[in-house]
Amino acid sequence: MKGLELSKKYYEAYGRPMLHETFPEAAAYAAAGLVGYGSECLGFDDEISMDHDYGPSFCIWLPREIYDQYGEKMQAAYDALPKEFMGFSGRVEEEQGKGRVGILCLEDFYLEILGRDFAPKTAQEWFGISEPALCTAVSGQVFEDFLGRFTGIREALLGYYPEEVWRTKLAESLAKAAQAGQYNYARAMKRGERIAAEIALTEFVKEAMQIVYLLNKKYAPFYKWMHRGLRELAVCGEIGDMLSLLYQVPDPAEAWEGANPDDFVYQLNTGDGRVVVMEAVCNVLVQTLNEMGISHVQDNFLQSHVGEVLGKCSVKIK
Repeated sequence: MKGLELSKKYYEAYGRPMLHETFPEAAAYAAAGLVGYGSECLGFDDEISMDHDYGPSFCIWLPREIYDQYGEKMQAAYDALPKEFMGFSGRVEEEQGKGRVGILCLEDFYLEILGRDFAPKTAQEWFGISEPALCTAVSGQVFEDFLGRFTGIREALLGYYPEEVWRTKLAESLAKAAQAGQYNYARAMKRGERIAAEIALTEFVKEAMQIVYLLNKKYAPFYKWMHRGLRELAVCGEIGDMLSLLYQVPDPAEAWEGANPDDFVYQLNTGDGRVVVMEAVCNVLVQTLNEMGISHVQDNFLQSHVGEVLGKCSVKIK
């Protein structure tokens, strides 16, 4: 059973009765659900995930003034709930996973993840929060929110980046993908710098995935879930399978043997299967930029689209 489903059933069986019957005064201010860190909040949990920070659990968020008044007693009641539920044993927490479930202060929850207890308003505030943090803050599910303060912040975050911030981040990732995959990968391979080439390849993959999330206007998760998450996206979701091909290409070293400094500057080394795949990925991204009206440039070199993407944005690439 997925962690979110287990959490909701556990809350309905034990959490809601505890909240309303034992702490009716606090219930009107509470929000309940499972949001935050962990694969279960993304819906990506599997059998491997069950070895830590998994099991019957949920969160109840209270505004600070209510938390200060009821938090300790409510946490004691939460700790007294049955540990086993529907055949699942109690939650096994690692040290770094402690404090992610139970009775939580609403303001501290957002403060820990976002560095603030309110949704960002200015471009500078948006840029000051990492994308995985934003993804974490809007992950999971809110089962009910009687006051609406918790979901008010959540909905503001789900509204996504302001236009100028979105365009700036998209332009930045296009430039980085072009530099890593379409420029520096070939230069590193010609020099025989295989580690540098592998880093360039990895940077290209990361930025290509970032572009896909941006085109879907979805926050990218922590790096280990970025590729998995592409399956859920409607725009350019096929790029996930294309990127997988990069790691199935036979060793491309032979394709670069004897290359001169002037070789493969303005033309592609199609003898390297990785180059072919990267250009195919870029082609899909360019077609999508054109179809969405974000850029009208036809060039497959992603850097060529940066100017149109930025348009009249007042925010400059950092």
